[in-house]
Amino acid sequence: MFRELIEVYDKEAYSLEQCFNVPVEDMSDMTSCTRNVCLYIAGGSSGCVYRLALITKKFSEWPVHDVVSGITVTDTHSVLVTCCDVFKLKEFTTHGQLLRQIELGQDIVDPLHTIQLPSGEFVVCHGDFHSAQRVCLLDSSGIILKSFGGPRGSDTQHLDSAERLAVDKNGFVFVADCRNCRVVLLSPALTYVCEVVSHEQLQCRPISVSLDVDRRRLYVAGNEFKEHDRCTIGRVVEISL
Repeated sequence: MFRELIEVYDKEAYSLEQCFNVPVEDMSDMTSCTRNVCLYIAGGSSGCVYRLALITKKFSEWPVHDVVSGITVTDTHSVLVTCCDVFKLKEFTTHGQLLRQIELGQDIVDPLHTIQLPSGEFVVCHGDFHSAQRVCLLDSSGIILKSFGGPRGSDTQHLDSAERLAVDKNGFVFVADCRNCRVVLLSPALTYVCEVVSHEQLQCRPISVSLDVDRRRLYVAGNEFKEHDRCTIGRVVEISL
């Protein structure tokens, strides 16, 4: 069976602490839950969510029955899954019981990642190579309230492949703008604030962002393709906010 390797590092010393081999065929995203002390892994085209209990090392999975592009944990510690092929959000308990599913509007094309806000609203990034690249604020039923972006671009009002999101406690949104090799900060009203992390700082294409609110740190995971060696090298960049 094909296995993915997950490495765990100390956040102060950046030293490798441990590794987990997990039987996942197509990892598209992952997130953790402090209350349930577990790691959730999105299985991508396998259409499953995998759960790794970090204390007991017990591994389990449940079917989503759709392509899973993104996965996050809500304030109530449920698991929010973004299904890009059917334009739906599905919410599960920590052990995979389906709580609800939300149909996204037709204007949401290829949703990649969704975060539920304390208000019950959602922030989602979506778009493919041929369509608009946007970050949208949705109401609790999936209807667009506000949006940022449009056709692909590299200026302050456009994005080029918004891959992942992080939201701070004040509602500001960090966007991994992959093909522009930067991280953009949006206000709670989804207006442009600034470029938090530049191409020069990253030197790679960001594919994920994670926010440590208590330490005021932003972690950006990215890939850099080495033309000479014909290989891809991954890295994590830590930014002090």
